[in-house]
Amino acid sequence: MFAVGNAFVGILRNVVEKIVNVKPVRYLVNWARLYSLWPVHLTTACCSVEFGAASCPRFDVERMGMIQAFGSLRQCDLIIIEGTVTKKMGKRVKKVYSQMASPRYVIAMGACAISGGIYYNSYNIHKGVDEILPVDVYVPGCPPRPEALAHGVLMLQDKIRKGRVNITKGE
Repeated sequence: MFAVGNAFVGILRNVVEKIVNVKPVRYLVNWARLYSLWPVHLTTACCSVEFGAASCPRFDVERMGMIQAFGSLRQCDLIIIEGTVTKKMGKRVKKVYSQMASPRYVIAMGACAISGGIYYNSYNIHKGVDEILPVDVYVPGCPPRPEALAHGVLMLQDKIRKGRVNITKGE
């Protein structure tokens, strides 16, 4: 979200709406977004170890523009879902997602988050987090290596780089 609420009103709003998707301005806004990803990670299984390893000096996803996971949900714009999501947990996942800053992005990490994993046939497991959230990038593996998460972040940055800048009205 480029403007919060109705910060741009009247003629100024019309000017901003016209210039924001002009190529140089869009490039600048998307450049700022893709190199300042603030993740909140939702850990329910063994993928959390690999997420922790990705933040260590050997793999260091911070050099790619992903800040380490801390801060409040209202500061975060990326949710990394790691592990099994139960039906009961799904409600909380939606709540966390709705409290995040807009635009928001989702990375599903690991076989359990993507397809239910070894619990795919259970009555109380979501068969992929894409049943409840729009997923931008899937990072496969059980558990995926830190390099795979880093590659997933690079794929998300490429998607952001090519995206349009939206100004929402009255959100």
